[in-house]
Amino acid sequence: MVKYLLERSKILNPRTLDLHLTAIKQWHQVQGFTDPVQDPLIRKTMEGIRRIHGKPKQKAKALRLEHIAVMIEHLQQLPDNKKKFRDIALVLTGFFGAFRRSELVSIQIEDLRWEPEGLIIQLPRSKTDQDGKGLSRALPFGAKNVCPASAIKRWLNIAEITQGPLFRPVNRWDQIQPRELHPNAINDQLKLLGTACDFDFVPELSSHSFRRGLSTSAARERVDFELIKKQGGWKSDATVWEYIEEGQQFNNNASIILMEKMALLLQNK
Repeated sequence: MVKYLLERSKILNPRTLDLHLTAIKQWHQVQGFTDPVQDPLIRKTMEGIRRIHGKPKQKAKALRLEHIAVMIEHLQQLPDNKKKFRDIALVLTGFFGAFRRSELVSIQIEDLRWEPEGLIIQLPRSKTDQDGKGLSRALPFGAKNVCPASAIKRWLNIAEITQGPLFRPVNRWDQIQPRELHPNAINDQLKLLGTACDFDFVPELSSHSFRRGLSTSAARERVDFELIKKQGGWKSDATVWEYIEEGQQFNNNASIILMEKMALLLQNK
């Protein structure tokens, strides 16, 4: 068994090996045989394989406010066309609404509720809303060049669409298609924008960069925990705290105080 694990570890990742071990364990249990997976040597071998071959899960790059600003500035400088205004609305909505890509592409014009203070997007269903009760995201009106609600209104006026999917493909002839964007198109568009803006983290960009970006950026600005959690629609406090810790890892850092103290000591010499 040890030889089998060592050989397979050369071509399989630890996660896949774990699945193989689970299958082996279940087979032995069904046959009434002793479970070899519980052998201390097998367990120790797997710990070694995980330590050597295991890799931390790659996280999407969290987009900062300055990254979104560069993207929007780049888009605004492009010649006017329908795709440009769709992309501005898409980026601002994705970021400030902390939307998942499946949520972004599923937004229907019928889901938009306009209020004097801004826009409420009522989602009939989302990833964490298994009961189908729906959830809503409020996008207040803000400065016109960075306001997602204003960008959506401008996109609707230019696209001349009044029902159906909000975000749609636009072909090379600047013609709007009747269907919704494919979820993968969000990732592709982000990478294209990142490349155009000369970002050095393009391979790390994905639709989740919006959600991570909103939460970590809000944390750096000391936005209240409950407000961050509400805007992203997170159910787990632990997930939100993880984002907050990531966003404040330089602000809330013991070395800052120690460096300031050392600087004073050197000044006095």
